[in-house]
Amino acid sequence: MNKYGLHGKLKAKEGTVDQLADILIQASALVSTAKGCQLYVVSRDTTDKNAVWVTEIWDSKEDHDNSLKVEGVKELISQAMPILDGMPEKGQELEILGGTGIQ
Repeated sequence: MNKYGLHGKLKAKEGTVDQLADILIQASALVSTAKGCQLYVVSRDTTDKNAVWVTEIWDSKEDHDNSLKVEGVKELISQAMPILDGMPEKGQELEILGGTGIQ
């Protein structure tokens, strides 16, 4: 199977976490049509009110990288950057071995 996974935390500036989550949910709709996208989930952190997590599964790292070229994605990134509390932390890169719901 060997899919590519990415799990990352983004911190929003105080009072902007809902805006950041909305931008990421819009991004999920755009990349859901990209080649190789198996999963793109946006989650609120239950212990950090300003943090949002994104969990992704792709057929390959190349498919993930190419998703940044999907029309509208760069615009959403430019909307998110000013409301982030610092640069995004490097996400955990994972080699997906299997599980329920993974093709």
